[in-house]
Amino acid sequence: MPHFEFVRSSYSSGNGECVEVARNIPRTVAVRDSKRLGGPVLTLAPAAWDAFTAELRRRQP
Repeated sequence: MPHFEFVRSSYSSGNGECVEVARNIPRTVAVRDSKRLGGPVLTLAPAAWDAFTAELRRRQP
C-alpha cells in the first residue's frame, strides 16, 4: 500500500469528526476518517474527487 500523507480538511469541525485527504500519490486521491487511522481508505481518481468537491460547493447555501 502506498504511503499516503493525509491532511485534515480545513472544513472539519473541532469535535473530532474530520475527513483527511492525501494527494501525494500521482493519479490518486485518498480519503479517510480521522477517527479510524487504520482504515478503511477510499481512493479515487483526481477527476472523480474534483467532481465530488465541485458538487459539494454547488450545494452550499
